[in-house]
Amino acid sequence: QVQLVESGGGLVQAGGSLRLSCAASGRTFSIITMGWFRQAPGKEREFVATIRWSSGSTYYTDSVKGRFTISKDNAKNTVFLQMNSLNPEDTAVYFCAASRGFTNSASGMNYWGKGTLVTVSS
Repeated sequence: QVQLVESGGGLVQAGGSLRLSCAASGRTFSIITMGWFRQAPGKEREFVATIRWSSGSTYYTDSVKGRFTISKDNAKNTVFLQMNSLNPEDTAVYFCAASRGFTNSASGMNYWGKGTLVTVSS
């Protein structure tokens, strides 16, 4: 099993920045992909960004390209999501996820954190 704990959410004004962190523990050697998904009120959970643990390759949904950056610290088994130029449409609960495979889909994730709320005020 892998445990994921997110931190860093909060309230920010439009145009501001936040940095989310996700610390993994347990059988972390099995992780191939880690990433972030988000779920806004009344909407389905959606892909935001992922990173391959070995190669560092990154993937983003179009709406966050150029504003969000996903990165990792292998030594600390931690993945980050730097979010800049936030707008109210980014308001959601952000979930950290990990997969034992090469996938960017929510259905392919094997482990999930509990989520952290990001609220962007206009």
